[in-house]
Amino acid sequence: MQYLLLSAVAICCIVHLDSYALQAPTSDGLDADRLYYVTGRKTSLYRDIERTKPYVRLAFREPVTFLSLEGSAVRVRTMDGATGYVKEDEVSNIWILVSKRRKLVTLHRGLEVVSEFRADFGYNAYSDKEILGTEGNPDHWRTPEGAFYVVRKNPYSQFHRAFLLNYPNAEDAARGLRDGLINQHQFDTIMQSERRGIAPPMGTPLGGMIEIHGHGTGLSSNWTQGCVAVRDEDMDFMWTYVKEGTPVVIEK
Repeated sequence: MQYLLLSAVAICCIVHLDSYALQAPTSDGLDADRLYYVTGRKTSLYRDIERTKPYVRLAFREPVTFLSLEGSAVRVRTMDGATGYVKEDEVSNIWILVSKRRKLVTLHRGLEVVSEFRADFGYNAYSDKEILGTEGNPDHWRTPEGAFYVVRKNPYSQFHRAFLLNYPNAEDAARGLRDGLINQHQFDTIMQSERRGIAPPMGTPLGGMIEIHGHGTGLSSNWTQGCVAVRDEDMDFMWTYVKEGTPVVIEK
């Protein structure tokens, strides 16, 4: 589904991460900070503020327009025009921008920058990821570029804490099938994972297990196998903001 996007790559994240096509403003004149997305995997839209009458089940990562905060309930409108209430902790406008060129991870709330962190990247820090990297082929230890989201939070990572990204995603799968890197079954499995909002298979020739994690040096070094590493204290700071479903855009 295509959604209206605003004049920054940020809003691509907030709305849906389907493309980098950008335009401004939204059809109803609302600015980017009013665009949120549903993070709960089983979130209902209620007719009343007391949330006793559910009438629509919202999808994981479904974009909504924030209308007002009323106590612990948020009044929202879906892209289909349905209006109602959801729990405050089930919607978010937090997203992450990763800049490989600037060696930065930036945590955003809507258009507001919450904080920036120096980051380490893979052996080949400047090229887009295409295939699985190995010790025999470290050139392909690359950080992928594109629109992703946090598919799982790992509090027990060997790298302190980690946000697992949904790489390879549907775009990567299409590229892999087109270029003969994966077969039809592997393509279908990745696409099914995308539809279900779960981690894709990580063992295909496209590679996987791309994370934003801790144990970073803070010195913009190139040592990971394609992941983005920040200092442990920076990971701890982001941990409370980021949910499963939080959008992540990785740019050159």
